Order: sequence, then C-alpha cells, then structure tokens
Amino acid sequence: MKNSYVYILSNRNRTVLYIGVTGDLLRRITEHKNGNGSLFTKKYQLYDLLYFEEFSDIEQAIIREKQIKNWHKDWKWNLVKSKNPELKDLFYEL
Repeated sequence: MKNSYVYILSNRNRTVLYIGVTGDLLRRITEHKNGNGSLFTKKYQLYDLLYFEEFSDIEQAIIREKQIKNWHKDWKWNLVKSKNPELKDLFYEL
C-alpha cells in the first residue's frame, strides 16, 4: 500500500502553521514552495516543512490530520519542536 503523510508548514517568521495530508510528500511540498499548493499557504507564504509523520494508510493519515488540526496552537508547536527543535526546513532532508 502507498504511504501517506501528515505535514506541518510554517512561514519564515514561524508565526503561522498549516497542517495538510498527502500521498506524495516531496511533490506536495514542492507545489507549496512554487505557490501552487493552497491559497492559504500562498497568502501567508507557508513554504517551510517543519514536521511530518508517515502512515501506511491514507485513512489513518486523515484521522491524524484532523486530530492535530483540533489541537491548541501550543500543542501543535510542542509537537513540531519534539522532532525539530531548531525549527529548520526539513524539505531539503527528504
């Protein structure tokens, strides 16, 4: 089965978060970086990949995406910092 991903993007100043789900992480983040992702990510310049989780089932990824989207902002930041304390763009490590 094809892997799926939940990912979190932010802007350069790390003031806004965006949570998404995809079946092709590299392609989707490239789309965001090129301004072809979503209107929200383009408007707020959310191009830096700060966090992602991999799933073997798209349904599980969607459930996780919805779960994280319902969290308080501080919880989301704590999740990101637990795996990426320097808040660096992980795109170049894919």
